[in-house]
Amino acid sequence: MARTELTLTSSVPLRGSEARMPVLGFGVYQIDRPDCAAACLRALSAGYRHIDTAQIYQNEEEVGAALRCCGLPREAIFVTTKIRYPRLGKGKTYLRALQSVRKIDPRDDGYVDLFLVHSPHALKPKDRKELWLALEKLHAEGRIRAIGVSNYQPEHLEEMKGYATVWPPAVNQILLHPWTQQRETVDYCNEHGIILQAFSPLARGMKLREPALVGIAEKVGKSPAQVLIRYCLQKGWVPLPKSEKEEHIEQNADVFCFSISQDDMATLDGLDRRQGPKFE
Repeated sequence: MARTELTLTSSVPLRGSEARMPVLGFGVYQIDRPDCAAACLRALSAGYRHIDTAQIYQNEEEVGAALRCCGLPREAIFVTTKIRYPRLGKGKTYLRALQSVRKIDPRDDGYVDLFLVHSPHALKPKDRKELWLALEKLHAEGRIRAIGVSNYQPEHLEEMKGYATVWPPAVNQILLHPWTQQRETVDYCNEHGIILQAFSPLARGMKLREPALVGIAEKVGKSPAQVLIRYCLQKGWVPLPKSEKEEHIEQNADVFCFSISQDDMATLDGLDRRQGPKFE
């Protein structure tokens, strides 16, 4: 699909699954539990059909509550979550992951659309293996529709070949925006058909006044934040912008009626500081 033809309802197929992932997601990192369900409902009302959470965000139950009261069928909404650490004791990592599934979709046949190993860092290889094999088991049981990783670099992805039955992972979620492009990891994932999700695509709002970005935004008649989201889409990444404000939630979804020219994409590409990756 040409990037200029994308719409809010566009999706991409996931390897090893019949699931399709919407090309724009709604992130709930650092949204407090009392506010999370309402933020998700605002996003769903604005047309989002993809919500990204994680165990360490401590708001999986609130995401699940939004799913149950939004009025949409479960299959219409794509949910990603993540597991960060294994649990000591045989089978306990699997049970911890299953607990997340039940928080999000407590039905007897409930499921999560995409489950990621949250990060390879601060973990030993045997711990990374344990996390992945737990997700593989849930995937085989139909409680997870697709499995992937987050914050993985090429060496971690290569390591997986030694223990993964399901390889390559369907998705790698990493920090991506013009100032942090992680080109080696992006090239590796593209080569192996691993879809890239971009967390913090707005650079946590710290770059919205950068002159080059502001100039492009003025040219296309959109906000700097909208340009950053559109940039990700045109790179083939799945951005996961986050906001609790209704106005910003709606603006962040209004990125399918314009495109960024090749010259302006090159300008944004040139902002890369080629720094090492940062992790969420």
